[in-house]
Amino acid sequence: MNRRLALLSIVLFALDAGVVGGITSSLADEARVEAGIGELRGEILSLFAHPGAVATETNPNYKSAAAPAPAAPRSPAAADWPSYNKTLTSERFSDLSQINTKNAGKLKVLCTYDTGRFTSFETGLIMVEGALIGTTEFDIFSIDPATCAENWRTHEEYPAYILPTNRGAAYLDGMLFRGTEDGRVLAYDFKTGKRLWETTIADVKKAEAVPAAPIAWEGLVFIGNAGGDFKGGKGRMYALDAKTGKIVWEFFLVPKSEGDAVRGPQGASPLDNSTWKNVPGAPISGGGTWTSATLDPATGLLYVPVGNPAPDYDIGAREGENLFTCSVVVLDAKTGAYKNHYKIVPRDWHDWDVSNPPALFQTTGGKKLMAVMPKDGFLYGFDRADNKLLYRTPVTRIENVEEPFSTEKDVHFCPGAGGGGEWNSPAHDPVANFIFTGQVEWCTTVRLQTRDEVLATSIGQPWTGEKSINPFNVFGKFTRADGIWAGWLHAVDADSGVWKWRLKSNYPILGAVTPTAGGLVLFGDAGGNFYAFDAATGQKLWGQKIGGAIAGGVITYTANGAQKVAVTTGYISPAFPVQIRRAQIAILGLEGD
Repeated sequence: MNRRLALLSIVLFALDAGVVGGITSSLADEARVEAGIGELRGEILSLFAHPGAVATETNPNYKSAAAPAPAAPRSPAAADWPSYNKTLTSERFSDLSQINTKNAGKLKVLCTYDTGRFTSFETGLIMVEGALIGTTEFDIFSIDPATCAENWRTHEEYPAYILPTNRGAAYLDGMLFRGTEDGRVLAYDFKTGKRLWETTIADVKKAEAVPAAPIAWEGLVFIGNAGGDFKGGKGRMYALDAKTGKIVWEFFLVPKSEGDAVRGPQGASPLDNSTWKNVPGAPISGGGTWTSATLDPATGLLYVPVGNPAPDYDIGAREGENLFTCSVVVLDAKTGAYKNHYKIVPRDWHDWDVSNPPALFQTTGGKKLMAVMPKDGFLYGFDRADNKLLYRTPVTRIENVEEPFSTEKDVHFCPGAGGGGEWNSPAHDPVANFIFTGQVEWCTTVRLQTRDEVLATSIGQPWTGEKSINPFNVFGKFTRADGIWAGWLHAVDADSGVWKWRLKSNYPILGAVTPTAGGLVLFGDAGGNFYAFDAATGQKLWGQKIGGAIAGGVITYTANGAQKVAVTTGYISPAFPVQIRRAQIAILGLEGD
């Protein structure tokens, strides 16, 4: 109690003295003051934070659809984590087994790298060529994957975006690539961090940005733009020449309109306006691709997750299927030509993006599967042989999703705009034949603006159709008044779509999920708690709070002959009520490493 009173006294003094509002103008080290105030807020919030808790249950009706697979063969790249989801096909499985079900209880944090930033820390870490690479919205950095010592760090200056985030970098042939919030793609020298080229692919006047983590293959860098929640913003996918930054092809993910900027050769597309029946004054908007993408090197096909249409909640302003929003679009990676698409959410008025890259793999039963988990709360399994849906498995709370929105009353639904599957992909364990899904259980309340209010929104402004005078509620009321604020992890049979075990956390599971050949599944939650579970049984083997909210990469690799695990911590956001902590990377290993 004394500690609480002391901290509250400091806050009252700071407010009375004007510290929070204006002291930074009289101090040379503004960043240090920002950090100090942020740390203070974090300490206060931590007094009221509940410790992490999980509850696991098994499915009595589960029957394995196929015999367990033999141990996965060790790949040449097992020591590294060279891409956003490890492989271009996005399975996220590591065939390292030095840390396993027998010794996971001896895990410990070995070192921590502090970025010094308070930010929406979602970076998908990569480890390649003996260096661990991460990003913030303004920085890209290289650190030692065993000691956390900084090799180099490059800072970029540009105007801040409404949501300060970046989801990671890609590596190819001695170069690194990342997007920026002011609409560019940047390339750097892997060894020094020196900037090599830049290319603009988005229009900041329409609030378009490039927070996605690129992927790279055969001399090309693949990345798209966000901005689909803003009036006039349109998603596009690009391939850039890795050496020069030249745009090789561009593909519009929603119909191109007269006056739209064309930045490169157009990938062949069947898309037209026929699925967009917009009212006069409502420009075609949406379809951002804001996380990363998946590529099948065997076929040369690129799988692009596509976000929501806009205005997000006012479906009456844009009747129709609104292609290619809420879909996975399949393109020829070399030419950008359209090959196929999977329409995941048929008619979206809940802001249910296809929000993360799909995973491509072969199941134990021999199916060539595409698994994807959008924000609507389901895991979808498609057979890539004929593109047919095999199953649609609920993996979080789903309630009141059929009720239309209204200008006359509030409508409460789950999962909300911040619920379901967010920016991290499902993960496939070929040994257990499970798909692991990290999910958010959180709801949203929406009341619509009138049509005149919707249409009066200016180009480049948030365009959801939500009626609220509170700017933090532009995507609806993200409230915990209903007591719903949790996370789920399901272990789903990849052949049948039936879950064998699942756990519920008292914090959302936003971060990446990583299964390993050691029989583990590794994940964290928005309370900063990190866990190692037995992938086959759901038994908790290790768990500890290691920092702020975990919402970015969880990767494993070998450094100096020992297996390590790197975890991003310190995610903060105006939407998610998490502790205020600086963005850090924690590297874990076994005691004695």
